[in-house]
Amino acid sequence: MDSLNDKKKEAPNRLVVEEPINHDDNSVILLHPDTMHTLNFFHGDTVLIKGKKRRDTVCVVIDDAACDSSKVFMNKVVRSNLRVRLGDVVSIHHCHGINYGHRVHVLPIDDTIEGLTGSIFDAYLKPYFMDSFRPVRKGDLFVVRGGMRSVEFKVMETDPAEYCIVAPETEVYCEGEALRREDEERLDEIGYDDIGGVRKQLGQIRELVELPLRHPQLFETIGVKPPKGILLYGPPGTGKTLIAKAIANETGAFFFCINGPEIMSKLAGESESNLRKAFAEAEENAPSIIFIDEIDSIAPKRDKTGGEVETRIVSQLLTLMDGVNSRAHVIVIGATNRPNSIDPALRRFGRFDKEIDIGVPDEVGRLEVLHIHTRKMKLSEDVNLERVAKETHGHVGADLAALSTEAALQCIREKMDVIDMEDETIDAEVLNSMTVTNDHFSAALATSTASALRETFVEVPNVSWEDVGGLESVKTELQETVQYPVEHPEKFEKFGMSPSRGVLFYGPPGCGKTLLAKAIANECQANFISIKGPELLTMWFGESEANVRDVFDKARQSAPCVLFFDELDSIAIQRGSGVGDAGGAADRVLNQLLTEMDGLSSKKTIFVIGATNRPDIIDPALLRPGRLDQLIYIPLPDEASRLQIFKSCLRKSPVSKDVDLTALAKLTEGFSGADITEICQRACKYAIREDIQKDIERESGTVAKDSTDEMAEIKEAHFEESLKFARRSVSDADIRKYQAFAQTLQQSRGFGSASYGDPVVDDAPPATSSSSTSVHAIPEQVIDTQATQGDMLQSLLTAQAAHGQLLDTLMGNMADLRIQLHQLKSLLSSTPPPGPSDRVCFANVSQNGGVYLCASSAHGVDDDELFD
Repeated sequence: MDSLNDKKKEAPNRLVVEEPINHDDNSVILLHPDTMHTLNFFHGDTVLIKGKKRRDTVCVVIDDAACDSSKVFMNKVVRSNLRVRLGDVVSIHHCHGINYGHRVHVLPIDDTIEGLTGSIFDAYLKPYFMDSFRPVRKGDLFVVRGGMRSVEFKVMETDPAEYCIVAPETEVYCEGEALRREDEERLDEIGYDDIGGVRKQLGQIRELVELPLRHPQLFETIGVKPPKGILLYGPPGTGKTLIAKAIANETGAFFFCINGPEIMSKLAGESESNLRKAFAEAEENAPSIIFIDEIDSIAPKRDKTGGEVETRIVSQLLTLMDGVNSRAHVIVIGATNRPNSIDPALRRFGRFDKEIDIGVPDEVGRLEVLHIHTRKMKLSEDVNLERVAKETHGHVGADLAALSTEAALQCIREKMDVIDMEDETIDAEVLNSMTVTNDHFSAALATSTASALRETFVEVPNVSWEDVGGLESVKTELQETVQYPVEHPEKFEKFGMSPSRGVLFYGPPGCGKTLLAKAIANECQANFISIKGPELLTMWFGESEANVRDVFDKARQSAPCVLFFDELDSIAIQRGSGVGDAGGAADRVLNQLLTEMDGLSSKKTIFVIGATNRPDIIDPALLRPGRLDQLIYIPLPDEASRLQIFKSCLRKSPVSKDVDLTALAKLTEGFSGADITEICQRACKYAIREDIQKDIERESGTVAKDSTDEMAEIKEAHFEESLKFARRSVSDADIRKYQAFAQTLQQSRGFGSASYGDPVVDDAPPATSSSSTSVHAIPEQVIDTQATQGDMLQSLLTAQAAHGQLLDTLMGNMADLRIQLHQLKSLLSSTPPPGPSDRVCFANVSQNGGVYLCASSAHGVDDDELFD
C-alpha cells in the first residue's frame, strides 16, 4: 500500500494519511520537521488541507519527529471532514489571508446531547474555544469531550469568510434546534483507528482486501487471481468482527454480514436459499465484503455432523465460493474461534486463501487498546495506563473494554452519596468533578479476569514471600526458575538459553507446597491456574486427554501463566501400573501431559508446577530434564517456619500476652503446617467454649451481671489443653521414605543436593552397578549410638544368607567393594548355608555414625521392609 501511494505522490505536499499515536485534537495535524522545512511551514501555522470529493478543511500544523516524512498524522474527525481514510493521499497548502472571525454559529447533533442537562455552551463550547485560536471551516464537524461523554457539533455559519480563526473576541453562539443524525455523516463509524493490538494482522488483511477492491488491475496485469476469502480465527473478544466492519467502512465497500445461526431454517432447502441470496446481493452491490460470523456453526466437518441440513449447507457454501467471480470484487471473510471444527474443504486455496490468527495482544497491544477505550474518558493525571497494560496478562480487547467500564463505574459509585436518584437532573458541579483515577483502575483490576480463563479455576494469589516462613533455598530456586524468565527475558536471550519450564514439589502433606506455588505466581504477576489431578479424569473415552489439551491451550492464551497440578501422582502414575484400568485412561492422560510439556513454546511464558506426596510412583519420563526438571524437596517446617505459621494462623485472633509463640514453636518439633493450624483451631475452640459458658452463667444469675468481664482471648491454658490432643500427621517412617527418595535421586544424578535441609549424610558409599541392589542412608538421629549400631550389625549378619548370591552381587563391582568383602568373609563363615529364597543383607558403618544397608535377593529390593 505504501509503495503505491509513494508512486501516486507527485509533489512534496501530497502526503499519506496515518493515525496519530497518543494525540487526538480536532484542529491539529502533525508533520515531520523535515517535511515542514521542505514545504516552508512553521510550527503553529494554519494550513489548508484538501481531501476527496472536493472537500477541504483548515488545521494548525505542528512538527513531530515520530511522524514519517512521507505521511501526515490526523485524527478521525479531520479525516471525516476530508472524506478520506487511512492510507489515502491528501494535499497540504498554505492558507493565506485567513482572519479572526466575527461570528461563528454552531449546532449540536441531536443524539449526542440526549440526557444532557445545563448549559451546553458553558460545559462544552466555552472550554473548547477559550484562548485556543482554533481554525474552523463552514460545514465541518467537530467533537468536544467534557465530563464523561462527548458531543458533536457542526459549524453552520462563519463570518466574514468560510475559513476563520476563533479568537477571544469572536462571538460563538449555538442557538437553534439540534441537527438530526441522518443528515450528517456519522463520526462514530468503526475505522482502523478503533482497533488496537492487531497492527501486524491488520496490515496483512488490508493487503489482501484493499488491493483487490481498490486496484484490481494489479492482479490482472500480473496474470493471477486475487484472493477470494480470508479466515480470521482466535479467542473470543480479540476483535475479529470489529476488523471486518472497519475494513468495510474504510474501503467504502458494501458490507453484508451473515450470522451463522441466522440462516438456518427447519424447512428443506431454505437455508441454502438464504446463502444464495446473500451472495447474489453482494455481487449486485460490488465491490462488497461478505462477512460470515461464527462460520463453524454453519460449516462443520461433514463427517461429524449429525444432520443432513448441515451437510447441505456446507456443500452449498463450497459451491458459492467456487462460483464467486474473481473479477466481481467480492471478498468473503469468515470468523471463528474454533478453526479445527470447520470442514477441511473450505480451508484450501481458492476458497479461504489465507488464515490469519487474531491472537491475544501483548503488552504493547494492550496499551493501544486501553488508549482507544479511554480516549473519551475523563482521566486523572495519575492514571498510569502502562502499569495497567503490564498487569493485564491474557486480557483480550473485550476484557480491556470491560476493565475501562468498571473503572468508570467505580468513579460513579463514589458519587452516589451526593446523587439523588429521584431527581431528573444532576448538578453540573457533580458531573464536572467526576474523574477516573488510578485507584479506580486498581479496584477494577482486582475484579478483572481474562475471558479465556473464565471457565477455569483461576485464583488471584494474595500470598507473598513474607507469608512463607523459612525455606530460603527453595525461594531462591523458584525465583530463578519462574520469576527471572518473566522479569528478565533479555538475560536468557543474551546467554542463548531457554529457561526451565517445570518444577516438582514433593514432601510430606501439609508442608506448604500449594502455598509456595501461589507465592511465586503472585510475585511474578502471572496468571495462576490450579488443577486438581482427579478433576481431569472422566468416564468418557478420550475426554480426559482433551481436558489436558484444553488446560494447556488456555494457559498459552493467558501467558505468562503458572499451571499448578495438585496431587500430580493421581494422573502421572507410572505407565503400566494401573490395576483394573481396562481402557488405559491414566496412561493416555500421562502421554498427553508429556506431549504438551514437550510442546511448550519458548515464546510463551508458561510454567508447570507439580505437587505430590508420592514422588516414588510418578512416571520417570515426567521427571526428566526438559519437563519437570527442578525437583525440590519441601521438608517439615523448622522452628522459624513453625513460628511464622503460628503468627499467620493467629493474626486475626485475640491472643493473650502470656502466650509464648516461640515456646509453642519449640514444642511442635516434627509437626507439619496443617498440624499447627489444627492446634490453633482447637485452642480457639476452647476459648469460644469458655466465653459462651461465661455468658450462660451470667444470664442464669450464677455470676453478677455487673461484674467486670475479662476480654475474651486465647490464653496459654487453651494452648496447653490443645497440645494434649495434638498429633503428628507425618510419622518418622514417612519422613525416612522421603529422605531415602531424595538420597536415591541424588545418587541417580551423580551430584547435587538432594533436598533443602540436608536430610541425609554426606559420605554415602557408591551404589553398585547391579540392577537388583539399592543403597539407602539412615540418618544418625535414627541410629545414634555405637552400641545400637553393633547390635543391629550382628543381628543382620547372623541371618540366613546365600553365599552364592552375595558373591554374585559383589562381583559386579569387586574393585570398589574389595574391603567390605574381606571383612564380611570371616563373619559369614560361621553362618549355616542359606536357602534358595533367602536374602543377603550387609551393613557398613560410616565414620559419622550413619549406617548404610545393602540388600540383594532374586526378587529385587523391598525398601519398605528395610525401613519397617
